[in-house]
Amino acid sequence: MLTTQYLLDILKFTIAGAGVIWIAFYLVKPYLDKQNQVQLLELKRSVSSQTLPLRLQAYERVVLFIDRINPANMLIRLNAGGLSAADLHIVIVNEIRTEFQHNVTQQIYVSSRVWTVMKRVKDDTLSLVNNAVKGLPQNATAMDLSKTVLIHLSQLEDDPYEIAVNLVRQDLEELF
Repeated sequence: MLTTQYLLDILKFTIAGAGVIWIAFYLVKPYLDKQNQVQLLELKRSVSSQTLPLRLQAYERVVLFIDRINPANMLIRLNAGGLSAADLHIVIVNEIRTEFQHNVTQQIYVSSRVWTVMKRVKDDTLSLVNNAVKGLPQNATAMDLSKTVLIHLSQLEDDPYEIAVNLVRQDLEELF
């Protein structure tokens, strides 16, 4: 009988102790959750303050890339007198690839949507130039290639380079 009474007392104290621990846990848990959220927000704020300038610079680089491979700007910059269409084609393709390689690290700081737009602009520009050079005769000059590319670009209903820049701006506005 004494053993049974002793075991019942141990069971009562154990249940009471577990109840107190359970109540204390649920009283302290909201406080711990709040502290965890505050620490997480502080971490995000510190990371944001460090990466925001890098992200802004990356968006600037993307816009600059789009502007630099826009045929209206690129052909003026690259067109040296006396080149054949084939030579200018090689110069243009190399310029686009070099610009892209120079900016490939920006994908870390920009959204996947902006990076997709950047790759699409690059691919479309290469396709435009490649198709233009294919349609020219063998002895065509650089001026002929430039005219063909610009005529094709002017026939498009919307300027793809302006659309790309606007998409980058929209993405940047969502950042803020």
